[in-house]
Amino acid sequence: MVDDVIIASYVRQPMIAHDMSNDKEIAVPLAPRLDETDVRILGYLADDARLSQRAIARAVGMSPPAVADRISRLETLGVIRGYRAEIDYALLGRTLTVVVGITSERSDNQRELAQKMLAIPEVEAVDLVTGKDDLRVRLRVRDQPHLNEVYFERLLTLPGIRHTETTLVLYGFTPDNFAKQVLGSLTTTQEEA
Repeated sequence: MVDDVIIASYVRQPMIAHDMSNDKEIAVPLAPRLDETDVRILGYLADDARLSQRAIARAVGMSPPAVADRISRLETLGVIRGYRAEIDYALLGRTLTVVVGITSERSDNQRELAQKMLAIPEVEAVDLVTGKDDLRVRLRVRDQPHLNEVYFERLLTLPGIRHTETTLVLYGFTPDNFAKQVLGSLTTTQEEA
């Protein structure tokens, strides 16, 4: 008999967080319980999201319908949020990466401001952060004139921005497969416990 190994059972009770922007409490989703097979399936998908369910089933020693059920459950739980291609933006002409730190005029409009920024096609991500900035915006642009256009004609025209600090990214370092690292740490954490 194989014991079910619980990899992630971080929270037993619902967590409540305080939403500073509208002074309300919000429920934070609980971390779902994942067993070793779930983590292995996620690992295969993290390596290659185009793998067939049949190939994953062979690798984990299950039937394809059982793997399909597991993947469907992981999608329903929100653990798997989508399947995307990894794109080299430089090959698409977006050779400059710029990070703009933004101080907003009011803290209660930061989410709205972030949503407006996401409507700008060159904006890769917007993070609400702590520290001297309220938001960090990551831009992908072609060159300096393109940066000037995006920065002065689109970003700075948004209402609610008090101050910005712009940083040019010289080199970007990311792990080859961050999802795989996180999954490995879940297994490692369980083995240490």
